[in-house]
Amino acid sequence: MHCKALYAGMFDPLTLGHWWMIEEGHRLFDHLTVAVAVNPDKHPTFMSSERLAMIRETVESQMALTAHHIDVVVFDSEFLVNYARSLGVRYILRGIRNASDFQNEQAMRNINRDLAPDIETVFLMPPRDIAEVSSSMVKGLIGPKGWQAVVCRYVTEPVYRRILSHFDKDHDGKADHSPEERARRLACSQAEAETL
Repeated sequence: MHCKALYAGMFDPLTLGHWWMIEEGHRLFDHLTVAVAVNPDKHPTFMSSERLAMIRETVESQMALTAHHIDVVVFDSEFLVNYARSLGVRYILRGIRNASDFQNEQAMRNINRDLAPDIETVFLMPPRDIAEVSSSMVKGLIGPKGWQAVVCRYVTEPVYRRILSHFDKDHDGKADHSPEERARRLACSQAEAETL
């Protein structure tokens, strides 16, 4: 039986915590759909098209040989269980970082179960070293001098490049080959390799 799962979120931006969830979903299921949520009540930093591109670029750079088992789509104005059903998905993938997440996710799981008893929610807990990483935490680190060397530890390389182009006033979208930027990228690559 072809086992399919759905992992939805704002991903504003994609973090190493999200990426770990995608990798685990890819490992556990035959096919994973990653759905970028559009919520009119929230005001994301990155447009849905940018968030979609960040995830696709990361999937292509990290999982080139098996990327065809992952779809990345935009999800808008629909109950998640109904969207899952329209895709033929039986499992919704959710991450739990702490007790607060558990309470929220348990309540949502119960509502989803009332709406669609045939769809199961699968909870995963990330490793301790990335358990506290969130999009809001990453964005909160941006600004002080040297923020680039800190932020790059919590996001993938494609996401880091987009964050630089969005926030770094010294970054004009062109490749920076200065010794400082090469050292920063090397430090980020090493930190990412240790985390992944």
